[in-house]
Amino acid sequence: MRLFTAEALILDVFDLHDRDRIVTFLTRDEGKKKGVAQGAKTKHSRFQGQLQPLAKVEVTWFEKEGRDLGRLSSVELVRPAHRLQEDLDGILTGSYLVDHVLEFAQENEASDLLYRLLDSTVEALIEGVDRDLAARYFEAWVLRLSGIFPSPQYCPNCGRPFVGGAILPAGGDTLLCFECGSGGGGQEGRGGSGRLVVGPEALAFLCRIGRENLPTVALAAPGPQVLRQAEELCCRVRRQFLQRELRSYEVIHKTRMGT
Repeated sequence: MRLFTAEALILDVFDLHDRDRIVTFLTRDEGKKKGVAQGAKTKHSRFQGQLQPLAKVEVTWFEKEGRDLGRLSSVELVRPAHRLQEDLDGILTGSYLVDHVLEFAQENEASDLLYRLLDSTVEALIEGVDRDLAARYFEAWVLRLSGIFPSPQYCPNCGRPFVGGAILPAGGDTLLCFECGSGGGGQEGRGGSGRLVVGPEALAFLCRIGRENLPTVALAAPGPQVLRQAEELCCRVRRQFLQRELRSYEVIHKTRMGT
């Protein structure tokens, strides 16, 4: 039996039997972990009010060799995330962030960069940064940290910098210049056949994400059209990699279409 104590971000909590809950959380050094909070559903549980999705906590847990689930000993709230649970948009945004981490974080592997990304994004959201902007920033960085985000600066085929925009081919995961992306046909038909045209403003925004933190980006946030192009690019690249869509994104899309 090994004992661990670490700062963590709670990702998911779901019921186990009548008294207990299973908690998934992210740590810097141990990566994604799961543990049972025994008695968490009881009225006078020591975990009462501590197991908030996306809350920052200090957690102590035990692990036994050969078992996938640990056992939580204590959870102390460091930073609540109530603000993200106040309305439907906040709940959906939080779920979207969590889905990325559940999908891309590895169990038992150090996740310092991903932890810092999630921590800083949640902090910015609590302080009032635009949720749409935060989601675009977060999804692009998750893909970048996973090594699958396409370069927003240079065409990998010809090595030339993008001028006037770029093309993501249908079913592709790499941005190409107009000449390479059109099969040598220049800019003619560059938006056809399921291709995604990413304009220069969206490329500039994606470059800013790579060198500026979220609060700085928010000081000169791009317009809705740029955010939608960045979202569609990330969505296509992510879907191509996972071969499916995140459930939370499908819910967000349906909710957006219904408003």
